[in-house]
Amino acid sequence: MHQLAQNPAEDGALSTHDRELVSEVLRKDRKASAEFVGRCADYAYPFVRHAVMPRSEVVEDLMQEILLAAWRNLGSFRGEASLRAWILGIARHKVEDYYRKRIRQADLPEGDNNVPEPAVLSNFEAELDTADRQERVHRILARLPEAYAIALLWRYRDDKTVREIAELTGKTEKAIERLLARARQNFKKGWSDDRTQY
Repeated sequence: MHQLAQNPAEDGALSTHDRELVSEVLRKDRKASAEFVGRCADYAYPFVRHAVMPRSEVVEDLMQEILLAAWRNLGSFRGEASLRAWILGIARHKVEDYYRKRIRQADLPEGDNNVPEPAVLSNFEAELDTADRQERVHRILARLPEAYAIALLWRYRDDKTVREIAELTGKTEKAIERLLARARQNFKKGWSDDRTQY
């Protein structure tokens, strides 16, 4: 799973500089506002890009949503954690909202009780974490229907349970199990096809 904190001190208590920056932004200081936007982008962009890969086309939209949410909610920022941790919290919520929305909108198969065993792709998690294969994994995920790719990422990279995905998306656990089974089958086929191409 992707770690948000690079340095524990960065996510601790609010620094004096962060406190001053927030005050100046709330007073509508232009220079401080530009710095705030730059820091939001610096903090959130790597996390968002990693979280939605291989769907890089949605990164900019999510970044706009994150920046807008941070800007609108800055007045309620209490400073109990660092500004970085607060912005990454917003980013995490926006990415989950994106996942939730895409799976809710997906046309999930119903009624098919022939759900293949998860062993169909037992090494998906290992493949996702192996650096030298990450590009290949992203290539395959990019070719899958978006709901399949998101379901696999949410389940295996982010360690969400089937129940959690079902609750977050308003779908039944059976529907999520079927979605994951089809996603694994498609990933496995894509993996085999990709091996023959490269």
